[in-house]
Amino acid sequence: MAKYAGRNVIVTGSSRGVGDLLTRHFLDEGATVIGVARGPAGCEHERYRHHQADIADPAEVQKLFALLRTTVKTIDIVVNNAAVLTSQYAMIMPAGAAQAMVNLNLLAPFLVAREAAKLMRKSKSGRIINISSMAVSLEPEGDSVYAACKAGLTTLSNVLAKEFASFNVTCNTLGITAIETDMLKQLPRDKIDAVVARLPIPRYATADDILNVIDFFASERSGYVTAQTIYLGGVH
Repeated sequence: MAKYAGRNVIVTGSSRGVGDLLTRHFLDEGATVIGVARGPAGCEHERYRHHQADIADPAEVQKLFALLRTTVKTIDIVVNNAAVLTSQYAMIMPAGAAQAMVNLNLLAPFLVAREAAKLMRKSKSGRIINISSMAVSLEPEGDSVYAACKAGLTTLSNVLAKEFASFNVTCNTLGITAIETDMLKQLPRDKIDAVVARLPIPRYATADDILNVIDFFASERSGYVTAQTIYLGGVH
């Protein structure tokens, strides 16, 4: 039987990059995937339900979950993957770009996790997985706000893990290293290569690297694993 047969999974930022990778993985393993993105769907599948929404807007998150409460009985897994990156030195970083990162990279995961947990509480089970970044540990120049948001995401996960533990909902974090995505293409390749070269395991991440940890956190056997962060590539 497929690993996620009969389970409902929310993936934010589902139409591109890591979000698209996760969406297709969960579909391949039998899940019904509720994809959320600002843009149109990145795939078509009989078990894929796409919702265009700006989850940085609290009103749109409320609207999304009001709809979901009428269309699905429960949510089993949430992957907070949506993110935005503007890499610029602090002295020239536009305030609007910094605010956009705070809204999507930190506030949005809080809003989505909170609303999903309300549905999970009814079934007394759930998995919330937040996608963080090696930027938290490596603190690269130009990524002050992005790294701070991702560091905050880890703390958010750990606190929510305590709040949600009583109804058997876990909350964990995966810190990924560089992987070939549209976001990565925004950045100078030589700088990314230099960062990757300093990793204990100096290579780019693969799809399997990411999916391995996602499957671990999402597993029904991981009910005793919460408030944990796993970084790829030896980052700590």
